[in-house]
Amino acid sequence: MKSIDIYTDGACSGNPGPGGWGAVLLYGAHKREISGGDRHTTNNRMELLGVIEALRALTEPCRVTLYTDSKYVADAINKRWLDSWVKKDFKRPAAQGGDVKNPELWRSLLPLLDTHSVSFVWVKGHADNEYNNRCDELARGAIDAMRGK
Repeated sequence: MKSIDIYTDGACSGNPGPGGWGAVLLYGAHKREISGGDRHTTNNRMELLGVIEALRALTEPCRVTLYTDSKYVADAINKRWLDSWVKKDFKRPAAQGGDVKNPELWRSLLPLLDTHSVSFVWVKGHADNEYNNRCDELARGAIDAMRGK
């Protein structure tokens, strides 16, 4: 199995508002950058979509170290919240904030996590991490592209 490093980020101009995601995929000396966006979305949706699209870009099962500055995404995996959400069909009591947000995206992520061996690593955003900063640029560039800038 190939070992790949992936960095992802999501951004939103307003929350909700126009949003973008970016990802940098690294394999040896190879680097691939991808991005996209949505005209009306949230920051968390873009963070999650960046992860999904980066994993979809892989053409074979891989061992992936995925770096994200999203506590929403990293904690859902590392603290096993996603496992609990799946068992409860993404339903939560009203006292815990009601139904889990973005269930369709989490459901899209599940088969990708079965295909690839993914370790999620949280990194501080807007700091000195070159690839995290590049993902932020890609995400913001996707927002600008939608606005025609």
